Amino acid sequence: MQKQLISYKRHRFPPQIIAHAVWLYVRFNLSLREVEEMLLERGIDVSYETIRRWVRKFGPQIARNLRRRQRRPGDIWHLDEVVVVISGRKFWLWRAVDQDGTVLEEILQSRRNKRAAKRLLRSLIKRFGLPKRIVTDKLRSYGAAKRDVAPGLEHRSHKGLNNRAENSHLPFRKRERCMQGFRSPGGLQRFVSIHSPTRNCFSVPSRRRTAMAIRFHRLEAFDIWKTAAGLV
Repeated sequence: MQKQLISYKRHRFPPQIIAHAVWLYVRFNLSLREVEEMLLERGIDVSYETIRRWVRKFGPQIARNLRRRQRRPGDIWHLDEVVVVISGRKFWLWRAVDQDGTVLEEILQSRRNKRAAKRLLRSLIKRFGLPKRIVTDKLRSYGAAKRDVAPGLEHRSHKGLNNRAENSHLPFRKRERCMQGFRSPGGLQRFVSIHSPTRNCFSVPSRRRTAMAIRFHRLEAFDIWKTAAGLV
């Protein structure tokens, strides 16, 4: 599948600077003002509001290109949900990862029930087909949703088996604290749709833990990012 073309026309700064600013903000736990300061140290005078507009405009396009280049997920899915408070109201960020920790889907919903679990399962199966097995915690909504969506699918429900999904929440929680929370549900959903594909691209798989393998993986990730951002 061809990558989506990204146009940087009518922007004062070169594409390399724009894409680098987006990468800094999405990849690391940095505020917009910290990215502004890092760019200024390199002689690039750009305001944090401009960086915000760059992330909002180009981030989703780059993320879509990264998802198209993402390898096929594993056949064991770990599903979990985490509570997020936005303007005093509780929401639930439903997440699915495979056995290697690759984030497959994230959906923000206002409920923690069967209907919400069915939406997550249907979205996953539509994109990736049926897995070999799903692993969840003891929330009964998963079992009820599985019986409706995929009755024959193997389902293991045990909190101790679901560490893969629970660990996947940690980078999001760190970023949430850095950003001092999210201002709107749409803003949160938009951010995780950019953050997770970028993290998938740069996270080193457990099977590539030697120094040489880690360096090679990062060089590959840089090439993938540049291609997704339309720089090559």
